[in-house]
Amino acid sequence: MDMRRSRKIFTESQRYLPGGVNSPVRAFKAVGGTPPVIMRGQGCRIYDADGNEYLDYVGSWGALILGHAHPQVVKALQGAVARGTAFGAPTALEVELARTVCAALPSVEMVRFVNSGTEATMSALRLARAFTGRSKIVKFSGGYHGHADGLLVRAGSGAATLGIPDSAGVPLEYAQNTLVVPYNDLDAVRGLFRRYPREIAAVIVEPVAANMGVVPPAPGFLEGLRAVTEEYGALLIFDEVITGFRLTYGGAQTVYGVTPDLTCLGKIIGGGLPVGAFGGRREIMQMLAPEGAVYQAGTLSGNPLAMTAGIATLRLLSKPGVYERLERLGAYLEEGIRSAALRAGVSTRILRAGSLLTVFFTEGPVVDYESAGKSDTAMFRRFFHGVLERGIYWPPSQFEAAFISLAHGEEEISRTVDAVDRVMASLAR
Repeated sequence: MDMRRSRKIFTESQRYLPGGVNSPVRAFKAVGGTPPVIMRGQGCRIYDADGNEYLDYVGSWGALILGHAHPQVVKALQGAVARGTAFGAPTALEVELARTVCAALPSVEMVRFVNSGTEATMSALRLARAFTGRSKIVKFSGGYHGHADGLLVRAGSGAATLGIPDSAGVPLEYAQNTLVVPYNDLDAVRGLFRRYPREIAAVIVEPVAANMGVVPPAPGFLEGLRAVTEEYGALLIFDEVITGFRLTYGGAQTVYGVTPDLTCLGKIIGGGLPVGAFGGRREIMQMLAPEGAVYQAGTLSGNPLAMTAGIATLRLLSKPGVYERLERLGAYLEEGIRSAALRAGVSTRILRAGSLLTVFFTEGPVVDYESAGKSDTAMFRRFFHGVLERGIYWPPSQFEAAFISLAHGEEEISRTVDAVDRVMASLAR
């Protein structure tokens, strides 16, 4: 595969951008090699600077559930650009998308739009602290909720630990208000509430973990979080930046029948443009300025382009059969990869939730960050480059999710499975 132009562009990018990228995983540090420099996308395919074609299972990290450059989204955006890109003033588009989101998600009575998932989670936690009058939050090891200071913490070796900064520049004093426990460990959460009964403002969780790889919740886990937060007067925050409008139209909270107090959204609701949102019960959301004392603002929040792309995307996702199609494609891909691994005798655990999927190269079950971390990352690197050379653009990290879009079809999944079959056979040698 010729990648001379990509290498040249990426080499130059390192003169001007730290690591040559604007988000770390793009640099291929986890898998090695030079990332292809993408020039365009169409449907489920992307094309690099050398003209190489790939079937895309990254999809802007889940945002492009319709695929690249969907004609109806493109047409809507062309009209929006002609009318103006930003006003810093109220627009009818904000109201339309807000009404759509509130109607779709059981937990959301009011919503505020921001420009990223990080902004959404950061703001939701500020709001939770103000509403409860408490300072501490609970998160789960391996759960990524953006790069705000209080969320960049790692877990310790025990059942629970005070937050330890996971990044330079994060004050220890700030991170120590974050309590970290293993995902799917409800007993550890209950232990924290017994220890800090009047200090925990909120529990924030990905209802389906997708940043340690895909790890679904254990039976009763989300229901248990709802019960313990209600018992102690804390808020439950679902980070549905990835799962929102991905698993079904009403998000993971609809799939699992658990209603949080606040929900964070992003990705799909912007149709591929920068967006984030947080919303929840009216009495909580009315604490935001200008109605309340919790300050949050953003010049480009609710900008016409993101609102337009989001409206067009959600309109298409509301049609019958959409999520049934994604489930069929996800099951087809899962079974194809599992069969290929079994034929080759390669130890894998394949975890999937709808159109989210991760292939863990490990023998044991994967239920949390610790067990996911036992995966053979060297084997994953070989897998990644093997499928990349065969035109499959898989997420460049063992601990990320692969995303299927509505632009994928059985032909593309079959081609992917064939490539995986050959790669698995090579891994076994």
